[in-house]
Amino acid sequence: MKKFLVPALSVMAATVMSCGGGATKEAKDSTAVKDSVITAAPSSTAVDTAAITSLSDADKAAGWQLLFNGTSKDGWRGFKNKPTEPWVVENGVLHCLGSTTDKSDKRGDLITDKEYENFELTADWKLAAKGNSGILYMVTEEFDAPYLSGPEYQIIDDNNFPEKLEDWQKTGANYAMNPPLVAASNPIGQWNTTKIIVNKGHVEHWLNGQKTAEYDLWTDEWKKHKAEGKWKDAKGYGMSKKGHITLQDHGSEIWFKNIKIKEI
Repeated sequence: MKKFLVPALSVMAATVMSCGGGATKEAKDSTAVKDSVITAAPSSTAVDTAAITSLSDADKAAGWQLLFNGTSKDGWRGFKNKPTEPWVVENGVLHCLGSTTDKSDKRGDLITDKEYENFELTADWKLAAKGNSGILYMVTEEFDAPYLSGPEYQIIDDNNFPEKLEDWQKTGANYAMNPPLVAASNPIGQWNTTKIIVNKGHVEHWLNGQKTAEYDLWTDEWKKHKAEGKWKDAKGYGMSKKGHITLQDHGSEIWFKNIKIKEI
């Protein structure tokens, strides 16, 4: 997310805008710095790669598909085909490298090759201290950034982010639309499990087994909420019924694994 000012009574406030805008680098234990990019020093190779590179027979029978194979970025590309150097695969984990200085065009969001309409998505993620990221869905490439089309499942360091956060900016929110129903994230440095369900316009956000957001796209209530807030001038926001899954590069360090999807 990025900074954007809106009226206080519209359930919106100043915030940090999506991808690429003045992110503050998080403190990390055991880091190595090279060419202004901060990467985590190897801590352990005890990653359950079998769980992320294959599906059980039950998962296959239920229709689940891996979105990340644990060994490469196959199935993903940069938004509008930007380079994907900030995204690396390490020990079965998809790692977005953080940086305090690199604001070049080489930084960018990662999107799935395939588009999805109705689905259930699950992913495990771990965020660095003071970090900021998100998972967007139904993203199109008509506009300059993914957040101008796709709703965002917000991921942020709720407790240590260096700027004051409004409730609708906190982890598990439908960013800039619906504040999280509960605070469900694990402490920074620990893994979390996200689930996103989109089914004929009905959307649910889940975090570590707790529902954090629920809403219906394109209803009169949704349109009113959009018109009153941050997205009032973003005509394409939330309008696509099908699009890419997107992992946000906000300059913060974040790790993803066990990313899978089931079409409904």
